Amino acid sequence: MTITEGPLHVWVDANVVLRLRICPLVVAEVVWVLTSAYAVPRAQVADTLSSFLTSGGLVVEESMLLAVALAQMAEQRVDFVDADFAAKARLSGAPVATLDGDFDRLGVERLALDA
Repeated sequence: MTITEGPLHVWVDANVVLRLRICPLVVAEVVWVLTSAYAVPRAQVADTLSSFLTSGGLVVEESMLLAVALAQMAEQRVDFVDADFAAKARLSGAPVATLDGDFDRLGVERLALDA
């Protein structure tokens, strides 16, 4: 068996390609580390991760929701996790039970909760 490494690919026997699987929790963790620990601006993180996630050689779980969440994180200046949760709520049509006012900017219905 021969293995040749390339960008985001590992070729095995010339016909089999192994792809890197990316789950939403990994994206959330990367966003948090870059924005919190390294103070990278949200717009730069969103742009870079969006490019990376669409670069090929990846299996990206919930790719469309992640794309929407990254864009909203940058445009609406909200936390990525809130933007991701809002994207899922819009898709399902369900309201969100939260006291976080950021959801008002994210276009989802917020349940009235007493503080």
